[in-house]
Amino acid sequence: MANSGSPLIVAFGEMLIDFVPDTAGVSLAESTGFLKAAGGAPANVACAITKLGGKSAFVGKVGDDEFGHMLINILKKNGVNAEGVCVDKHARTALAFVTLKNDGEREFMFYRNPSADMLLKDSELNMGLIKQAKIFHYGSISLIAEPCRSAHMAAMKAAKEAGVLLSYDPNVRLPLWPSADAARQEIKSIWNQADFIKVSDDEVNFLTQGDSEKEDVVLSLWHDNLKLLVVTDGEKGCRYYTKKFKGKVAGFSVKAVDTTGAGDSFVGSFLLSMANDMSIFEDEAKLKEALSFANACGAICTTQKGAIPALPTQSDARELISKSKAK
Repeated sequence: MANSGSPLIVAFGEMLIDFVPDTAGVSLAESTGFLKAAGGAPANVACAITKLGGKSAFVGKVGDDEFGHMLINILKKNGVNAEGVCVDKHARTALAFVTLKNDGEREFMFYRNPSADMLLKDSELNMGLIKQAKIFHYGSISLIAEPCRSAHMAAMKAAKEAGVLLSYDPNVRLPLWPSADAARQEIKSIWNQADFIKVSDDEVNFLTQGDSEKEDVVLSLWHDNLKLLVVTDGEKGCRYYTKKFKGKVAGFSVKAVDTTGAGDSFVGSFLLSMANDMSIFEDEAKLKEALSFANACGAICTTQKGAIPALPTQSDARELISKSKAK
């Protein structure tokens, strides 16, 4: 592998196929054709990291079907280590039908009953890979059903014990949970273990049942083991909170076509900055620079359909930043 000296970032969870209508602004019923795209937030994050020149691995499970093999190939083509990917002989790879509204926002309809990603067992985890990581990143979809939930807990515990930094982006997808209350409870059940948490403004609203614009509401999500809490505010940028300082970093205005993967592009970029320089938690200037770069990566990702094909390179992000400065 190239960049063998770079710190490894391991992303854990689901990888699936997104079917995206070829026309925006129509319902699933009205759509006449769909583009198939690889999806699943943790897998998107792994690809975002390699696209920016970093080193990542994905740990999860796909079905022994054409879609599952296609996903493994996409990981490999994108330079992501796929040694931690298992194949289930009996279950299918998960599918999601995504409708794009005219503003690029989305709605989801999922086919997972149960899909291969939900059937990952702790005995199938590539613990060697997980313990080598500098950062172990995960979401909350892997907490929804057993046996995957136990695998998630075991992977987190092994990472923590090996001194790996834990990164959590809950990525709330309500239709997948039995109820909103179940989602809130499970998402919060592992909250206090993370070193870094990224949530969107909408997720703050959902988790706190308060107003994400209010600082005391956001800070109700703070816990003492946290090194950094980041709230993303879409095109407006993001807010950051550490033990010592807090602030905001402006976003970049672009013409959004499809917001799929924007948050994952942001997270991948930021995890790479973090893995390369952990002093970012103490150095506010470095933190702001890394968050601005992550904002640029998120913005670029919205200008093209699909998550993985739209992920930016370092030079794409730098170009957007310098263009914005020139204005």
